[in-house]
Amino acid sequence: MHIHVNGRNIEITDAIKAYVKEKAGKVASHFEQIDAIDAVLSVIKNPSVSDSHIAEINCKIGGETIRVEEKAENMYASIDLVCDKLERQVRKFKEKGLANAKGGVESIRTTQTQIEA
Repeated sequence: MHIHVNGRNIEITDAIKAYVKEKAGKVASHFEQIDAIDAVLSVIKNPSVSDSHIAEINCKIGGETIRVEEKAENMYASIDLVCDKLERQVRKFKEKGLANAKGGVESIRTTQTQIEA
């Protein structure tokens, strides 16, 4: 699995990069089919914006992509929030796939209904 960290309007230090890789690595341990995680950390340099630190993550699982984004007052808090949200989304994706594989709940879109005449 590949974890890539980019920055916009911020210099990515080794500490921030290690923190993102630690948090995202915990998420990746839940689901082994994750191909890559791309994190983009950015800062809005406008003093009137309260939540100026933005963390967004794109997680590639097979042919699917999960994208999450969070804003906070500091970068570490936004990384924590976005990794928590990513974990929930990956768990939901995994449970949905397992339910479909076991023949469990079908989607409304794939269920064919019979119309009585």
